[in-house]
Amino acid sequence: MPYKRKSRGRSKGSKGRSNYVQCSICGELVPRDKAKKVTRRFSIVDPVLARELQQKGAYMASPVETRYYCVSCAVHRGIVKVRSKNERKFRVRRRR
Repeated sequence: MPYKRKSRGRSKGSKGRSNYVQCSICGELVPRDKAKKVTRRFSIVDPVLARELQQKGAYMASPVETRYYCVSCAVHRGIVKVRSKNERKFRVRRRR
């Protein structure tokens, strides 16, 4: 049977079943290797105050927030782009 993507939409390889994570928007349970993971840092302190503290030489710790999205929410949010039929089978490298 033909398939759309080389990875069949997952990154598990040959390791069998994987754990489920909950989508941060809609709450759907999605396999961890299929979910889109977005990690970002955020500052607890007000930006103006943070700038002053950094000038004084203070260390500003920024916690990491990790969110998982199901494929439909990731497409809706623009995290993953809709690709044509030929482009789907190949992995796209994102610039950092």
